[in-house]
Formats: sequence, structure tokens, C-alpha cells
Amino acid sequence: MTFLHWRLTPLTQRRLAQFQANRRGWWSLWLFLLLFALSLGAELIANDRPLLIRHQGAFYAPVLKDYAETDFGGIFPSTANYRDPYLVELINQDGWMLWPPIRFRYDTVNYNLPVPAPAPPSTENWLGTDDQGRDVLARLIYGFRISVLFGLLLTLTSSIIGVAAGAVQGYFGGRVDLFFQRFLEIWGGLPQLFILIIVSSVVIPGFWTLLLVLMLFSWTSLVGVVRAEFLRARNFDYVRAARALGMSDGRIMFKHVLPNAMVATLTFLPFILSGSIVALTALDFLGLGLPPGSASLGDLLRQGKDNLQAPWLGISGFVVVALMLSLLVFVGEAVRDAFDPRKNPA
Repeated sequence: MTFLHWRLTPLTQRRLAQFQANRRGWWSLWLFLLLFALSLGAELIANDRPLLIRHQGAFYAPVLKDYAETDFGGIFPSTANYRDPYLVELINQDGWMLWPPIRFRYDTVNYNLPVPAPAPPSTENWLGTDDQGRDVLARLIYGFRISVLFGLLLTLTSSIIGVAAGAVQGYFGGRVDLFFQRFLEIWGGLPQLFILIIVSSVVIPGFWTLLLVLMLFSWTSLVGVVRAEFLRARNFDYVRAARALGMSDGRIMFKHVLPNAMVATLTFLPFILSGSIVALTALDFLGLGLPPGSASLGDLLRQGKDNLQAPWLGISGFVVVALMLSLLVFVGEAVRDAFDPRKNPA
């Protein structure tokens, strides 16, 4: 951390030291970032295509580009199926294939199961398969990635809207504050689940559709915190002095008052992120989330409920969701301690 000290203010250095002093939150952050980084390269870990092929002296990268079966001496000009024994034999006759650790994508069906699906864990499917013969571990990796990306996007967009709304409401006060408060009371009383059911019956639910619908309701979570900070700070002497010097309201809000409000906002972000991930998981569990066949942790939990004779489905989904949320909660606690002026670095 010392190489950053010359760039950071003493207050930021103290907060960073407080964050590192919370060892559970510090290591949870690194573990979460490691898991997320691995999930970003899911195609290199779990894929039904080889990472690299050498055939007749030429190199091919099926994980990056589609190749026809005729490129490897086959008969059909269609996209090569690298799980076809005929094509595997053609490639191995004059070359080799480098496979990822898991030879399945989230949507790859294993048609060579020795037992009916869902199949128990084996050397081929390390965590077994679901009720459609798809590899559970591959679906967990891809599902983890889409859950975190969805949560990050939802947290970012809803936070921007919520902070802006709370800033306007708290800074101007008066009728603006009164109108916004009544609007938030009405908006917060709308049945979110029923609206999602109506939307799913009109349009096919997808990643961006769910993001838009959930964003319409999740932005209110930060309004109260930011509003309280702006209400408190708008009558401070430095704000009055800036206003007397002719500085515009927008510049005062986002240059002088907002940095103070962001302290409380940042402590809420890890918890908002975990809530966003839970929202997507719950919708997928209810069948109102991502389209069928998508990599989804909620869908895996639902399959575990529907197939109690296959405990590896529910256990795998529960462990991943519980681990992900626990790490985010620990990080949130560490961030909260870092911004708490009553705590000192250990």
C-alpha cells in the first residue's frame, strides 16, 4: 500500500488502513474478485470446443472462431461438432486437441450419460448433471458470471439515478422535497412482482428487460440516504459562501456537497449489489427471470426443488449463492468500518 501513499490523502489512507484491518472483509474482497475474474474467462474453463487444435501443420482456435467440418477432412460443410467421435478421430490422425478442464458449456447436453438425467457426479461431470443432461459445474460458472454482471449493472444504474434524485430532493427542499416524498410513497407501494408477471406475459423476459424493470424500483434505495446528507449540508457555511460567490447550484451540489454524501452511499453499495443478485436469482427460481436454457443459479435451485432425488443440484446452487452473498456481506461490513470515524486502524 505504501506506493499509493503519495497519491492518497491522509483521510483516504486511514480509511484504506481500516478496511485492511478487517481481515475477513479484506480477504473476502480478494476471493470474490478471483472468482469473478475466473468466471469472466468461463469459455476458457468450461467449453464444448477445444481451446487449440493442430491439424496437418496448421493451428485452429475453435473457442474464438467457427470452423466447418470440411476444414478437418470431414464431409459436411456445417459447423464442426468437436464431440463427434468421427471428427475427433479425423483430427487425432494428424494432429491434436487442447481441451479446457471442463468439456461442457452451460447449454451442452451430455448424450452419453450411463444413467437417466439428472446424473450423479462422475469423472466426466464433476458435480453431476441437471434434469436435461447439462453439466452442473459449467452452469454454475456461467451462472455466477451473469449474476454478478447483472448485479453490477443494476447497482450502477440504480445508484446513479438514486443519488441524482436524492441530491435534487435534499438540496432544493421545500415543494420539490414534498413532491418527491409523495411520489416515492406511491412508487414504493406498487406491486413489483405483479408488474414483472405482466411484463413477462407481454414480452419475452431477457437480460436487458429484467435490468430495466428492476431498475425502475431499485433506484429508490439510496434516495433517503443522499437526501438526508444534502438536507444537512445545504445550510453549511461553505455552501452559503459558494452560493454568495455566484456558483451555480449544479456545481455546488456535485462538487462540494456530493462528496460528503458519497461516504454514506459507498457503505450501502455492497449490500445493494447482493440484493440485486438475490433479485435475479429469485426471479429465475420463480420462472420469471432469464429465458429458458440460460445459465442461471435460480434455475438450478428450482431444479433442486423439483428433483429431490438429486441432492447435488440444490446443494451446488445453495453453496455458490451462499458463498457469493456471504463474501459481499463481509466486504460491505469492511467498507462500513472503513468509513466509520469512530474506528481506528488496527
